[in-house]
Amino acid sequence: MFRVFDMSFSEKTATKMTTRRFIFLALLVLSFAALTGLMAVTLTPGGLTPLDLFILLCFLITLPWTIIGFWNAVIGLLVMRLSKNPEEAVCPIASGDPDSPLQSSTALLSCIRDEDTESLEVNLSTMVSQLVRAGQADHFTLYVLSDTSMDDIALQEQQMSARLSERYLGQMEVIYRRRSQNTGFKAGNIENFCDQWGDQHDFALVLDADSYMSPDAITGLVRRMEANPNVGILQSLVVGLPTDSAFARIFQFGMRLGMRSYTIGSAWWQGDCGPYWGHNALLRLKPFKEHCRLPELPGKGPLAGTILSHDQVEAVLMRRAGYEVRVLPLETGSYEVNPPHLLEFIRRDLRWCQGNLQYRRLLGMQGLKPVSRAQLFLAILMFLGSPAWIGFMTAAAILGMTTDYAPYRLDTGLVLFATVITMVFAPKLATVADVLARPDLRKAFGGPVRVLLSTFAEILYSAMLAPIMAVAHTLFMGGLLFGKTIGWGAQARGVKRLPVLLAGRKLWPQTLFGLAGLAWVSGQPLEMVWPVIPVAIGPLAAMLLAVSTSTKTLGKIAIRSTLWRIPEETAPPEFLADLHLPALVQGSSPPITQSGLVQDDAKSAEAA
Repeated sequence: MFRVFDMSFSEKTATKMTTRRFIFLALLVLSFAALTGLMAVTLTPGGLTPLDLFILLCFLITLPWTIIGFWNAVIGLLVMRLSKNPEEAVCPIASGDPDSPLQSSTALLSCIRDEDTESLEVNLSTMVSQLVRAGQADHFTLYVLSDTSMDDIALQEQQMSARLSERYLGQMEVIYRRRSQNTGFKAGNIENFCDQWGDQHDFALVLDADSYMSPDAITGLVRRMEANPNVGILQSLVVGLPTDSAFARIFQFGMRLGMRSYTIGSAWWQGDCGPYWGHNALLRLKPFKEHCRLPELPGKGPLAGTILSHDQVEAVLMRRAGYEVRVLPLETGSYEVNPPHLLEFIRRDLRWCQGNLQYRRLLGMQGLKPVSRAQLFLAILMFLGSPAWIGFMTAAAILGMTTDYAPYRLDTGLVLFATVITMVFAPKLATVADVLARPDLRKAFGGPVRVLLSTFAEILYSAMLAPIMAVAHTLFMGGLLFGKTIGWGAQARGVKRLPVLLAGRKLWPQTLFGLAGLAWVSGQPLEMVWPVIPVAIGPLAAMLLAVSTSTKTLGKIAIRSTLWRIPEETAPPEFLADLHLPALVQGSSPPITQSGLVQDDAKSAEAA
């Protein structure tokens, strides 16, 4: 009887997901066709010349992610407003009994490379101590998995691990391991753990050096994994910790707004083919060991060899093996630290760019689910959109300067511009709508006026940031053709003013792009070009933005302004108290020291 019921339930679930995916595909295709037609009509004055066709092609390359983001936001908003339990509606897995004891063994994997050990120790000690207080520590083992290249930092790691081991002796075992070679980067680090200790545990919680998770968030993932043996990877919704970095504060406010509606909307149609972001996620170790070893890409050059963006590949391999990959779209105690300045943000993005472009060799991999194959393709398209956008803007400017007639239809052009801008910012606007409609969220984000002002300022800031990133992506992809690559070094974590000369060396291409854009804008009628003014101002001010938003002074001003406030600042959770975050203590206690961080940040920025 039970088997018959279970099969029927599975069939109904599969049918529901198939229906949702066909609906989403239809929305994508119809939107793509409508916007393509609208752009073609806009370019009709004077006929469709080769330059017009190039503009149209570039536009088409940028469209898929714009459309997907829009419909994810619309669906996410509908689910948030109409469903009694939005998270359960898109992640229908059993949550487990919170009152029953855990039955499994979970490894906490702290994957590190050349990190500041003082801040790392604070995070790890806080997580372990809170699991001890929750009475759950005996179900966990902490592994400090080091790929550190510098002996002095490795010594600090060993001393930190020894202190943690002594502090929690008899409560949680702490194991330190340092690899002599960084083979396979982070994926190789985890693979090495699986080979040595994977058989001793049921699950592994993957943590980055800047990860922090509350005890409820950790045990909640474990209980769900115990209750759902068909789930292979369970990804938590990761948000930024309260920060004293002006750059990260504005950025993570926008991410906080965009992530919830976007993640709920994407989970609605991705379902059991969800994302894995490489950290703050729980892995079922047996199938992960058996099915998720990454292939070594054949050939030479920067797109061969070890796969840099390992997480999404591991997700599609897990799904190919028949296990579900789910994302839990709950903002419940799962955190990371966002890049503290623009150069580190660019460096992180370029590593993802190179890694995602490697996926082209995996598109033909046998046995992948259609959704998984589409995810790999879209991951490639995410970064190809940057040179396409640069090509679109440049060709459109050339077209305007080389014709003696109006090259665009103003009426359809304005409709197209308004439509695309709305679609681009839809994920943030959808979550803002949900926040303003809920009294508890309005209060948590600081009230409706503060929410609206912060959102407007963040949208303006992100509009200026987008062309800066597009130029960086485009130049980097051009460099890939000539063998340029990016390494996997230590990430900058702390707040420190960037040297002006360093910012100038790294951002002069953006400045030139901004100067060219400003020169073109100044020669055009204002009513024709006002929407693209931020495109020129952003790159032109790239050095100023990078240096100013990296300073502690501007970070303090941003905190005191109370703009871009997140709920953790309105009502700080008790589980964050032991982290002594500068953004929360507001000078009542000194910031966590970051020894050696000045030197590491300079090296990290220089590598960008």
